[in-house]
Amino acid sequence: MKRAVGWFYPDPARPLTQVWMCSLWMGLVANWPLWKQLTTLPELGGWRGLVFIVAFAGMVTAATGTVVSLLAWPRLIKGVLTLLLVASAALAYFIDSYGIVFDPTMVVNMVQTDARETRDLLSLRLLLTILLVGVTPAVWLLIQPRAPAQHIVRRVAGNMASFVVGVIVVVGLALAVFADLSSTMRNHKALRYMVTPLNAVYSLSAAAIRSQAAPSGPPVVIGADARLLPRPAGTKPPLLLLVVGETARSMNFSLNGYERLTNPELSKLPVVSFRDVTSCGTATAASLPCMFSPLGRSDFVDLKGTQENLLDVLYRAGLAVLWLDNQSGCKGLCDRVPNSTTANLPEGAMPLPAALCRKDELGHAECYDEAMLHELDRRVAQLEPARLERGLVLVMHQMGSHGPAYFKRSPPDLELFQPECMSNALQQCERQQVVNGYDNTIATTDRLLARSISWLQTMSTRFEPGMLYISDHGESLGENGLYLHGMPYAMAPREQTHVPMIVWRPNADGGAQKLMPGCLAGLRDKPASHDNLFHTVMGWMGARADVYRPELDILSNCR
Repeated sequence: MKRAVGWFYPDPARPLTQVWMCSLWMGLVANWPLWKQLTTLPELGGWRGLVFIVAFAGMVTAATGTVVSLLAWPRLIKGVLTLLLVASAALAYFIDSYGIVFDPTMVVNMVQTDARETRDLLSLRLLLTILLVGVTPAVWLLIQPRAPAQHIVRRVAGNMASFVVGVIVVVGLALAVFADLSSTMRNHKALRYMVTPLNAVYSLSAAAIRSQAAPSGPPVVIGADARLLPRPAGTKPPLLLLVVGETARSMNFSLNGYERLTNPELSKLPVVSFRDVTSCGTATAASLPCMFSPLGRSDFVDLKGTQENLLDVLYRAGLAVLWLDNQSGCKGLCDRVPNSTTANLPEGAMPLPAALCRKDELGHAECYDEAMLHELDRRVAQLEPARLERGLVLVMHQMGSHGPAYFKRSPPDLELFQPECMSNALQQCERQQVVNGYDNTIATTDRLLARSISWLQTMSTRFEPGMLYISDHGESLGENGLYLHGMPYAMAPREQTHVPMIVWRPNADGGAQKLMPGCLAGLRDKPASHDNLFHTVMGWMGARADVYRPELDILSNCR
C-alpha cells in the first residue's frame, strides 16, 4: 500500500508530508489574528461570510504549502519549517497584540531597532506564544526520522507535483469565492500583510531585493552650491535647535485643543503650534530620512540608493552642525557631521545625574531625553569656532513617546495621569491606562522643550536663537484595535500620520531673519508636512542651494 501511493503516502518522515502538515498548522493556528479580524468585518457576517473564511483558510494553507514545497529536500526542509513555525508564532503574537502588519517597511524597522527597543517588546505572553504555537510543532518535526534517500529526479518531480496541486487548490478556491475575495481584499488591504508566514516571506524578499537594487557607494551629493546669504551688519548668527520628536501625535497636545493639560509649561511660553501637519511615514526608518530630504514624500519613496540630506547641505554651506541622539541612531543622517549620544559626553564633563538615567531590570541604562541638555554648552564649545560664527543647527533626536513601554519614558514627577499601564503588553491594560502612560510622555516632552528654550535664552548674547520641534510619526493607542505604529502609509490611520510641530522665535519681528508681525501665528492652521522641513530650515538659517524651494519654506512669505 505504501509503495502504491508513492510520495502521497502520509508518512511523517517524508519531506512533503512534513510540508503539508506544518502548512496546515501555520495556516489554521498561526493565523488566528487573521481569522479573528475577518470575523469582525460586517460584510462577512452570516453563512456566506463563514463560507468565505473557510475557503480563505484553505487558500492560505494551500499557498503556504505550495511555496514551501519547492524546498522539500530531506537535508533542508526541517530547518526551513522550524524557522517558519517559530517566526509565524512571533508574528501572530505581534499582529494580535498590537494590530500591526508585516510589510517591507516593517522589515527595515526591525533591522534598525536597537537592543533597548527590542527589550521593551519582550513579554511572558510572547514567550508562551512562541513555545505553544512555534516550538511545540517544531519539536514534533525535529524528532521525525530522516526520509529515505530518493533519486533527485523523483524528488524534483514530487516537489513540482506538490507545487502544481497547491496552485490548483488556491486558484480553485479563489474562483469559488471570487466576488467576496476581491471585495474584501480591495476594501481591507491590510489583510494581505496579516497572512502568516507568507507576509514574512514576501516582505523579507522585497526588502532584500530593494537593498540589492540600490546603487552602492557613497550617497549622491546634493546642494553642491550650498552657501550662506550675507548677514546684515550688527546681527548675531542664528542658532536653531531642531528637536525631532518620537511617536508623538498631534491630537494629544493640549496646545492643539486636547482636553488634558499635557503642555503645562509650553502653554506659558510664546510658542506657535501648527495643528495640521502630516508625516512622511509611519515609522522612524521611513520618516526620518524622508523629512531631512529635499525631495518630499512623493519623490522620496521612489528614490533608489541614498543621497545626502539637510545636515550635509547646511554643513557644506559653512554652518556648525551637531546631532545629539537619545534613540536608536540617526539612520545615517549624521554620519558626515559631528554627532554624539547621551552616553557619549565630552571629555571632562560631569557625569549624568542619576535623576536623568535609570537602569532597567537587566541593569541596562536608559536616559530620559532631558539628558541631551546635560553639559550642552561644553558639547557646543567643541565645535569649530569659525562655523559657530556663521550659525549653529543643533538637532536633538528624542526617545520621546516610543512604545510600548510608555511608563519608562517619564520620570516619577511627571507621571501626572494615573493609573498608567505598567506593561508592554498594551492589550492587557485598560485603554485609559494606556492613554495615561502615553500622555505622561507628552508632558515629559513638554518639559524638555520648555527647558530647551530656557537653555536657548542663555545663548542669546551670542546667537539669535530659535526652536523647531516636529515628530517623526504618530501612534495608535487602541483605536480600532491598533496599537503602536508602522502601518503601510496608504492605509494608516490619522493617529499615525498627524504629528505636532511647534516653533519658538523670541525675536520673530527682528534680527537677521525678521518676520512680518503676526505672520507666524497666522500659520498655525495652515496645512504642512515633513516636505516643508528641509526648505524651512534652509530659509531659517539663511542657507541657499539649488535644492532649496522657497514655496516649501513655511516662513518664506513671512520674511
